[in-house]
Amino acid sequence: MSVIKIENVSVEFVGEKVLQEINLQMESKKIYGLIGRNGSGKSVLLRCIIGFLKPSSGDVWINGKRIGKDMEFFDNIGFILNSPGFLPELSGFKNLCYLASIKKIADKKKIAETMELVGLDPKSRKSVAKYSLGMRQRLAIAQAIMEEPEILILDEPMNGLDEDAVEEIRALLLELKEKGVLIIITSHNREDIDVLCDEVYRIKKGKMLRELPIISG
Repeated sequence: MSVIKIENVSVEFVGEKVLQEINLQMESKKIYGLIGRNGSGKSVLLRCIIGFLKPSSGDVWINGKRIGKDMEFFDNIGFILNSPGFLPELSGFKNLCYLASIKKIADKKKIAETMELVGLDPKSRKSVAKYSLGMRQRLAIAQAIMEEPEILILDEPMNGLDEDAVEEIRALLLELKEKGVLIIITSHNREDIDVLCDEVYRIKKGKMLRELPIISG
C-alpha cells in the first residue's frame, strides 16, 4: 500500500507564494482530483510530489520517506506532466522501448500489451511526428502505466482525446484503482473529476480546499 503525505508544503517564486501550507494525505486504491484555474499551483504541487521541485518549506513523504531528503525520487511512479517529449522520427513502440530500457522493467511484450490497452497498434511503423494529438496522448498514458507503477500522476490525461477514447481511459483508470494504484489527476473537464475521483481538492490563491464530487443522475 502506498501513502503520500504532504506536510505544510509551501512554494514561493520571486516573493510570490504559489502554494501555502498544503496538508494532504493520499492512499492506494483511490483517485484524487486536483482542480483550479491555470496557474493556481496544481502542476507545481505535482512536481513537488514527483521530486522535480523542492518546496520552499514543508515536506512530501511517500511511504514514510521524504522526497528530496531521504530519497530524490520515489522509484515506482508513473506520470504525465505537460506534453511528453517523444523522439518524433521513431514509432510509438520504439519510443516506449527506448524509455523502458532505462529501468528494464517492461519488456517488449508488456509494451505491446500496454499500447493495445490504450488503443494504439504496437506494430504500426508510423512515426510519432505523424501522430494526431489524441494518439500522442494515448502514447503518453502508455508510457506512464507500462511499468505498473504504484503511484500514477496524470496532468490533464484526457487532453486531445475524442469521446470514445475518454470513456476507454476512464475505464482503464478505474481498473487500475481497483488493482491498488494511487492515482492523482488534474482536469479542466469537471465530468472527468466527478466520474473518476474519490476525493476532490481545489487549489485557489495557494490554498487547498476539499470539494465533494458532483453525483449525476
